[in-house]
Amino acid sequence: MGEVFLYGASGHALVIRDIVERCGGRVVCFVDDGKAGEYAGLPIVTLETIPQSLQAIVSIGSNAARATVAARLAACGIVAAPAAIDPSAVISPSASIGCGTVVMAGVIINARATIGEHCIINTGASVDHECFIGDFVHLSPHSTLCGNVTVGEGSWVGAGATVIQGVTIGSNVTVAAGAVVTRDVPANALVAGIPAKVLRFK
Repeated sequence: MGEVFLYGASGHALVIRDIVERCGGRVVCFVDDGKAGEYAGLPIVTLETIPQSLQAIVSIGSNAARATVAARLAACGIVAAPAAIDPSAVISPSASIGCGTVVMAGVIINARATIGEHCIINTGASVDHECFIGDFVHLSPHSTLCGNVTVGEGSWVGAGATVIQGVTIGSNVTVAAGAVVTRDVPANALVAGIPAKVLRFK
């Protein structure tokens, strides 16, 4: 990995910076609307001053905000960096991981799993064989997807949640921390509990 900038100056960005550096890359600066000066020893600059040759990682936890920023960067001709994958992660050679995605420490991604663009696969998450993860998904720390799970675009799987094999989660779904999902979940639902049930729709 070469030189990149991070859009979003936050604690989440610090984790991504560590990953980039462990992969032999370098974070040059941050961009963060409404902030100026520096963060963690690096300058915070405006998007207009970023050379188009510099690739980006959107370091924002919110899926919707990450999608908005990614679209803005693309409109400016700025390309998303290749996936930033912590060296401690275990990734099958047959897995596919999209640009702008961040794979954090201790993650396991097994055979023929497909991860979309601008996703967060957070600390210790497990993605088993032939799962399909759409763009702008966040799998929180120590969440588990069993085999052949589908997670739609913009969905968020909470910390420690488990999704049983073969389940399909629609787009823009929130799975609460610690939930166990045993059945398909429709788009825009908030689910929680063991087994998980729909609490409401967004």
